[in-house]
Amino acid sequence: MVFAAQTALADPAQITDVKATQSDVGWRFDVTLEHPDTGWDHYADGWRIETENGQVLGTRILAHPHVNEQPFTRSLSRVWIPPEITTIYVRSKCNQDGWGEDTVAVSLNE
Repeated sequence: MVFAAQTALADPAQITDVKATQSDVGWRFDVTLEHPDTGWDHYADGWRIETENGQVLGTRILAHPHVNEQPFTRSLSRVWIPPEITTIYVRSKCNQDGWGEDTVAVSLNE
């Protein structure tokens, strides 16, 4: 698996690890985030899988803050990725800053 970061916002949720696993029902993504959650007022509240041109293939909503659990990993299963796509991009979100400018590229060939 290969990943590379692009431009960052001031206080985005950092994607520190991504594991992609293919099965007969689609792809499973285990994404680890780190963010200085302070409680309900400011916390990482999601991440999504995108194509290179920004088409969203799957979104994982995080329903609560993880103040005492940093970094933390959450999964999204049954994501259909067209066979011609060999690299996806993961983008994080927080409830104050919205979708980050950072993406992490993940090669699906390995």
